[in-house]
Amino acid sequence: MITTRDAFLGGRLHILQPRDGYRAATDPVFLAAACPAQPGERVLELGCGVGTAALCLAARVEGLQLTGVERQDAYADVARKNAEAAGAAMEVVTADLTALPPALRQLSFDHVLANPPYFAAGDGTGAQDAGREAANRAETPLSDWIGVARARLKPQGWLTLIHLAERLPECLSLLCDGFGAVTVLPIQPRPGRAANRVLIRARKGAKTPFRLLPPLLVHDAASHPGDHPDFTATAEAVLRQAAPIPFDLSIPGI
Repeated sequence: MITTRDAFLGGRLHILQPRDGYRAATDPVFLAAACPAQPGERVLELGCGVGTAALCLAARVEGLQLTGVERQDAYADVARKNAEAAGAAMEVVTADLTALPPALRQLSFDHVLANPPYFAAGDGTGAQDAGREAANRAETPLSDWIGVARARLKPQGWLTLIHLAERLPECLSLLCDGFGAVTVLPIQPRPGRAANRVLIRARKGAKTPFRLLPPLLVHDAASHPGDHPDFTATAEAVLRQAAPIPFDLSIPGI
């Protein structure tokens, strides 16, 4: 695998990722920023790829015990290199999330992160690169992703995931089984456009009612102004300064 070394979080983190396969952009950074992990807690990322989300989280929160599960050997190997380079305590397990090793099935976690493939099997035209195709198009049903997360979470543990806005009804239906305190933060790319992503947080065993938050606006301008990325202040803080996304209606700009 030919890789490039790319900067995230304003240069706080550098990630090796395939030049021609699946390449991380803003989604794993937003996913990490939405996770309410505290120092010393255990975090599991399902489908960790090269480790971008977990390592972005580690760059913000010290002392985490990280575990990543990735079924593609080449991506898992790169994730291990990225964790070592970042100085993060992260174990990367090469496995399908539906067939976790017995030792991992004995563990429980304070948090589970997931960025499941956005597209269902058979939808659209497949990518030529096998790694990109596996990352983008689901072979494992979303119900399995959420079911495995639920099984591995401690009571009152948090699931944080990012998905397409159009898949939100399916996500909410699946979260009815065993989760509460479900909170949805739409991600709106530009003013006047519909949200195209959703960040979802849910707590295992909680009874707190559902909340739908105002959208997180990523760009200020209604159209791309040129070379300048025109991020909003909130998006800039998350993407460049490793700021968390507070799931709090009282926070201006969220």
